[in-house]
Amino acid sequence: MNCHTENSSIVNRSTSNLAIPSMSGIVLCGGRSSRMGMPKAWLPFGDETMLQRVVGRLLPVFDTLFVVAAPHQELPPLPRQVIVARDEREGRGPLEGIYAGLRAMPSGISAAYITGCDVPLIAVDFVRRMCGELGSHDIAVPVDGEFHHPLAAVYRVSVLPAVAELLEADRLRPFFLFEQTDTRRVPVSDLRSIDAELNSLANLNHPHEYAAALRKAGLRIPPDIAKQFRLES
Repeated sequence: MNCHTENSSIVNRSTSNLAIPSMSGIVLCGGRSSRMGMPKAWLPFGDETMLQRVVGRLLPVFDTLFVVAAPHQELPPLPRQVIVARDEREGRGPLEGIYAGLRAMPSGISAAYITGCDVPLIAVDFVRRMCGELGSHDIAVPVDGEFHHPLAAVYRVSVLPAVAELLEADRLRPFFLFEQTDTRRVPVSDLRSIDAELNSLANLNHPHEYAAALRKAGLRIPPDIAKQFRLES
């Protein structure tokens, strides 16, 4: 697997004494963004891209952060603390990215919070709460009824063999992983006290969702993007 670091002029907002020891964060951005119509990692969000914004929000929580991209995907500039890992195969969904991210973990890191790059309103307190929910379990994942949120969850590195087996068998739904591991299911109702609108779970798949997130953040849609998406700027 190809991993490398990339330098950026982005200001590092990490505060090491607030970081969670023995845990890291992983941001997946290797999806095809077919419903959005353009790469979500590059979508403008204020004066940064959406990937840069999510990375910036996670840096205060983790000393080291990982971004998982498709094999030949170009990325916007990222802080030097960010390590880029690559999916081994494209088009195999989040489980492939989970595998690549966990496989990149250095010794001393036992677990990682995994999210997508399309949650620009992700709350730091939500991430910390989910990390605290892991306890002695293999995975901690938010659930809304029967629906699981695999890209707002915490995974131990020790689940790697189970992930590899599922990938080998082409069983690509993260739910299969939850079925065969010690998974702590956290009701989303328990998380509203720290993220009232559950913005940390609101991944953006369509242009109208992107526009709504910008408005919620008090930002305008760039005119060229508004024209492309046929939205009001």
